[in-house]
Amino acid sequence: MPRFVFKLEPLLEQRRAQEREKQIVVAKIERERQELIRFLSAAQMEIGSHKRDLSSLLAGGEGRAVRMTPVRLQAGASLHAEARARHLTIKLAGVYKRLHAAQSELASAMAARRAVELLKERRHSEWLHEQARREAAETDDLVVSRHGRRHGGVIQAPPGARADSDSV
Repeated sequence: MPRFVFKLEPLLEQRRAQEREKQIVVAKIERERQELIRFLSAAQMEIGSHKRDLSSLLAGGEGRAVRMTPVRLQAGASLHAEARARHLTIKLAGVYKRLHAAQSELASAMAARRAVELLKERRHSEWLHEQARREAAETDDLVVSRHGRRHGGVIQAPPGARADSDSV
């Protein structure tokens, strides 16, 4: 039996490869996003810890004077943690922008691949229909030729049929 050959198979393979590349890009950016979120969460926890420590240093004790050196160091550490959190937030916004663009490119690549796949499915369906039509024609030819051999090449009307000049 003949085999279906899709002439645009190289194009389909190229589209699949492009889609895989886009998936890899999206996965890398997503991994970067998750890492930044983890770092930002850790920075926020550190800021909270620094603020609690600063509050306890400022509270001092009853009758004790507040020592300014530890307070100044703790405030500096808190400000540094806040600056790092702001930097991570800005970086995360850029990653979200890149992720959105990469996801859009992936969607386009998926649509391009799917279009070629749909064409392949349609062509395969047409090919199957043509194969069935050819097979039916071959079967008809075999039946006609077998009938002709049995009756000496004369096609006879079935019993009970009218013999009209129009019928063969």
